[in-house]
Amino acid sequence: MTNIFPLLQASGNAPAAGGGGMMWIFLIAIFVIFYVFMILPQRKKQKQVEEFRKSLEKGAKVTTIGGIHGKIVDVKESTFVLEIANDVRIEVDKAAIAVDENMARNAAKNNNDNDNK
Repeated sequence: MTNIFPLLQASGNAPAAGGGGMMWIFLIAIFVIFYVFMILPQRKKQKQVEEFRKSLEKGAKVTTIGGIHGKIVDVKESTFVLEIANDVRIEVDKAAIAVDENMARNAAKNNNDNDNK
């Protein structure tokens, strides 16, 4: 009985020299592209949201991520107290604030003004 494996190995084409280097270049390029287009914009957006939440003060009308509309009546270290109706107050985490309604209205008004020009 003949062993066929040594015959197959000898007759196969050898890979071209230097092919592994190109693989590493493409792999690194993919990681760089992923970092530039995915991670950097996400970090920038996260910083903007963090600055937005730090800038909120008493009296600002906001919407939570759950859709509750209210006015900030107290600012604590990690939470806001919102007044959602007369004498109805809830305490929410700062991360739960999604939109400042005054800023949203101003942005919508500016967009409408630009569209009319």
